[in-house]
Amino acid sequence: MNLFIWYPKCSTCQKARQALEEKGLSLELRDIKQDNPTKEELKTWIKNSNLPIKSFFNTSGLLYRNQNLKEKIPHMSEEEQIDLLSTDGMLVKRPILITDDKIIVGYKKKEYESL
Repeated sequence: MNLFIWYPKCSTCQKARQALEEKGLSLELRDIKQDNPTKEELKTWIKNSNLPIKSFFNTSGLLYRNQNLKEKIPHMSEEEQIDLLSTDGMLVKRPILITDDKIIVGYKKKEYESL
């Protein structure tokens, strides 16, 4: 089972889900606003994805901009950034797809096609 973390009202998330379902992937759906990622999950995903923490921030979101995080994040430790991400699912880039061997943050059509 593949974990698909998304925001159902997001059109990009909807496209990503449709692409995965068309490929026949079974998905466990999780609404990021209702059930945001925990610190432990984020630590694991960041480590296993080999992506920088910055990749996990929803930099185009209102919350990110309203809190002026572009200025604050460079001065925060890795632990502080993970703590912040775990406070609100709307700070986290979406969708996130977690398979047995991959973690894909955001909808990247080519990566989805290669699954």
